[in-house]
Amino acid sequence: MLRFLRFLGSCVLLAGLLVPAWATAPGARQAAAVRHERSEPPQETGFLNRRIEFHGVSYRFVVYLPEEWRREDHKLWPIILSLHGRGERGSEGMWQTQIGLPQAVRDHPERWPFVIVMPQCPLDSVWTDSDMQAMAMTALDRETEEFHGDPERTYLTGLSLGGYGAWELAREYPHRWAAIAIAASGIFWSYAPERWQEVATLPGEYARAVGRTPVWLFHGADDPVVAPRESELMFEAFKAEGGHVRFWLYQGIKHDCWTRAYNEPDLPHWLLVHRGTPQNSSGSTFAEPPPLAEHLVIPFHPPAIKLAPTLLDTLTGEYTDKNGHPIVTIFRQADQLFEKNQQGEIAELAAESAGVFFYLNGSSTTRLTFERDSQGHVTTLMLRDDRHEERWEKRPQASQRP
Repeated sequence: MLRFLRFLGSCVLLAGLLVPAWATAPGARQAAAVRHERSEPPQETGFLNRRIEFHGVSYRFVVYLPEEWRREDHKLWPIILSLHGRGERGSEGMWQTQIGLPQAVRDHPERWPFVIVMPQCPLDSVWTDSDMQAMAMTALDRETEEFHGDPERTYLTGLSLGGYGAWELAREYPHRWAAIAIAASGIFWSYAPERWQEVATLPGEYARAVGRTPVWLFHGADDPVVAPRESELMFEAFKAEGGHVRFWLYQGIKHDCWTRAYNEPDLPHWLLVHRGTPQNSSGSTFAEPPPLAEHLVIPFHPPAIKLAPTLLDTLTGEYTDKNGHPIVTIFRQADQLFEKNQQGEIAELAAESAGVFFYLNGSSTTRLTFERDSQGHVTTLMLRDDRHEERWEKRPQASQRP
């Protein structure tokens, strides 16, 4: 027995001598540190699924946190309450993230340094229901507290049906918002046609309630769902009451003006310019913005200019990707320029300037830019839209080859 105990002690001593040889090695210490770091969950940002209980009913919704958001720094963030349209109603909590502001955030997160609260209205409800407005405000209050929303930079936006709700929240809580943006909407609800009987007085009531809180309205000139007259009436009411209002009317666009509106690079900057002082706040105060009444008609495309055929000829030719694979061919017929793609589809181009073209029947944001070298030869064709860019090289013509 004594011999066995001596043997066991020798084993323990040997193990003690061997452990430091590997466990204390730099690589082992680093591995242990990595295991410790991985035990802590990473910082969650982006589109987060949330749930709220309101009057005994559970509602799913989404909140967006910019990648730079950090809980531990206690930095106050600008925060937006965003109300979706009729087609995004439901109970799964995510349909409202497919269009409008959430889509613009996905396309250009760098433009939107905001916490964004996106509640969802159930299928059997509308945003003008008092319970739905209260639910949205409850979600905003909770997320403002949890995610460090700035009371002085709290903004409101809505599209279509959500715009109906946004107008109600603007009137009910005029001092809550530093600025308001509404697309394709108004105050004459499609499901309450009797409200049109108050057309002479109702817009003024909203304008007086909202006061000088800055408002930016967007509408499609060809909107068959919510008539552009709804935004026209609100613009005129705010103008008459000395409010601070911008109204952009998009030519050639129907109900979906929100894609264009939320992709306006100036919109997030415009929001951030404005700060407000919440009611009952003892903090800093900000002067009311001056009266403003801006009404712009935005063409779908800029006016096309005519270029000389000799200039157009310098643009024609075959353009390839970096590996030399053909992408498009540019050719001229009379005084018009055309593009033919790999599938044989032909699109007419129109000139915005001597080197910048757009598709005559295409997107309002897509541009084709022809780039030249120091000798004036066209070398590159750049395709840009609101989301990305592609660069294609012009295949040299025989006379230009070395």
